[in-house]
Amino acid sequence: MHRTWSDTKAFIPLENNPQILTKYAHSIGLPPSLSFHEVLSLNDPDLLVQIPRPCSALLAIIPGNPTWVASCFAEDSSRDEYAASGPDEPVLWFKQTIRNACGSVGLIHCVANAPEVRRSVIKGSLLDRIIEDAIPLAPPERAELLYQSRGLEDAHMAAARRGDTVAPPAEIEAYGHFVAFVKGVDGRLWELEGGRKGPVGRGVLEEGEDALSERAVALGLGRVIEFLRDEGKEDLGFSVVALGPSGE
Repeated sequence: MHRTWSDTKAFIPLENNPQILTKYAHSIGLPPSLSFHEVLSLNDPDLLVQIPRPCSALLAIIPGNPTWVASCFAEDSSRDEYAASGPDEPVLWFKQTIRNACGSVGLIHCVANAPEVRRSVIKGSLLDRIIEDAIPLAPPERAELLYQSRGLEDAHMAAARRGDTVAPPAEIEAYGHFVAFVKGVDGRLWELEGGRKGPVGRGVLEEGEDALSERAVALGLGRVIEFLRDEGKEDLGFSVVALGPSGE
């Protein structure tokens, strides 16, 4: 169904808060054995060792940095709209058609595309139904599946109201955007964002390399950091959480 962006429904933006995201994910089907964890550094060994491994995915809020946005447009300009569907896809990608829903789309991208996480999703849960229903659908129909999901809307809005800051009106456009970086079933690092033309493969990771490994960071978020630094920013303005074992 065609809608202009201004006519689409709008969610309250989510905070990239690991406790809020974990409670949200558990409420829709992520098992208690998996959680989101705050990432305080991408290269400090003393801080990285505090994050339970393996890390299946990173979920980052990236500010609307002009250099990074321009690079996304340039990259997409030579690509066709993603049109694949079916169980043989290397990645399950959702186009975002709900304003400020990038947090939920990013969360689903993390869960649906990390093999060990996907296998752990509680059978019959909302997450499980969304993923299973989406697999045979083309991207426009997948987007509509999310758009029409009252369960997803209710769960998202409940999570958004749990934030540490006062929740803004849903009609206010969020400045930052959630982007997922996931090690997929094919061993590649996938950059997944619902506002792009489709999924972006960033390179193959070795068997022992997870989504927070040095190579994965270099292929994924490391590129974004370089774009932010090109703007001369000291405060890079992004936040990152990691999806992995819940730990003790």
